[in-house]
Amino acid sequence: MARHAGVSSSSVQRIWVRNDLKPHITRTFKLSNDPKFEEKFWDVIGLYLNPPEKALVLCCDEKSQCQALKRSQPGLPLSPGHPRTQTHDYRRHGTITLFAALNYLEGTLISRTEQHHTHVEWLRFLKQIEREAPKDVTLDLIVDNYVTHKHAAVRAWLAKRPRFNVHFTPTSSSWMNLVERFFADLTGDVIRAGGFTSVRELTRDIHAYLEQRNAKPRPYVWKAKGAEILAKIGRARAALANAQAVT
Repeated sequence: MARHAGVSSSSVQRIWVRNDLKPHITRTFKLSNDPKFEEKFWDVIGLYLNPPEKALVLCCDEKSQCQALKRSQPGLPLSPGHPRTQTHDYRRHGTITLFAALNYLEGTLISRTEQHHTHVEWLRFLKQIEREAPKDVTLDLIVDNYVTHKHAAVRAWLAKRPRFNVHFTPTSSSWMNLVERFFADLTGDVIRAGGFTSVRELTRDIHAYLEQRNAKPRPYVWKAKGAEILAKIGRARAALANAQAVT
């Protein structure tokens, strides 16, 4: 930048600071192009803000490719003035997929691990939910648009079970499914923090973590107001349109 503008590096730095520009920071984003975005948005938000009576609201998804990684050398523990360390390189020992259904009101989880994540495994998980959920309630499932969730065999099975109500989030809107918050905690607390020489070790630690969470459930409470979210998305769409018009 300095060479291109014919000024010193310090001048460029001062201009960036004066205008609060941070070119070293990049934030990722994705705006949904779902033509039924608002309809699906309010459908899911409504379940959070006003859960139906005699029903379980279950935030469901699969976390695929949970990697059993073993770092090449032992890391150093956290100490005053020094962060915890781990080597950048590792050896892979396989992957596992975790299926989870987060009870929105209670924070408990129904879960299972599988080697794969096709519609076959998803259907097995739905059958597990049917077995483990109380029989006298309807089941409102919040899921994303992954193709296995809409497979013909899955739709046929659900059609015979009227107590299942499936609510799809808008495309590119995984942030609306609160089970993703749990997956983030699991990644930080177990998968990324641990060292595993086999998928069995990773699976053991995942199940231990799930047992701890179910023993002391921690619900994720939706607090954001729908109108404010839509206004923010509207501003983002306008900014993107202006940027595209300029280029």
